[in-house]
Amino acid sequence: MGFIANWLDRWSERSSRGVARRSSRRSALTRIGKLMVGSAVALPVLPFDRTGQAFAAEATKRKQAKDDTACDYWRYCAQDGYLCSCCGGTVSTCPPGTEPSKVAWVGTCRNPEDGKDYLISYNDCCGKTACGRCMCNTSQGERPGYRLGLHNDVNWCMANDSSVFHCTTALIVGLPEGSS
Repeated sequence: MGFIANWLDRWSERSSRGVARRSSRRSALTRIGKLMVGSAVALPVLPFDRTGQAFAAEATKRKQAKDDTACDYWRYCAQDGYLCSCCGGTVSTCPPGTEPSKVAWVGTCRNPEDGKDYLISYNDCCGKTACGRCMCNTSQGERPGYRLGLHNDVNWCMANDSSVFHCTTALIVGLPEGSS
């Protein structure tokens, strides 16, 4: 048994060293690359029917344009906070017992229904404890804290009498310059 094991070890070592002398890593990578390219060309490329995916994407876009209690609603592209539409208010009004923040951050969001970009003012509603429902943090276009008007990680209730945050609204304030 020991003789066979020693012979097998010597044979494996000689074979490995012979392969190492005759080839390099680069040549091995070249061969593998040629094999991959050759197999990609040789294998038939079949067409795929993607119409079902297109219909599903269109349905998702329609849903995004209409459901103001979902984080993927188009106005919430720069949202950071609880949605007022889930907390007793609407997308543009604060719930009873709260007041809108005197300062806000601004984002630009595209409405999928008309293809236009809109300026959205995100106003926190202040005066009650955090709603705790429908938390969204999409933060598209958010800038660092030194650009406060474009930074959404600030308690924007700081300018109000009560600095307690409850939820956030998303008001359309206009079309950006150059938008048609």
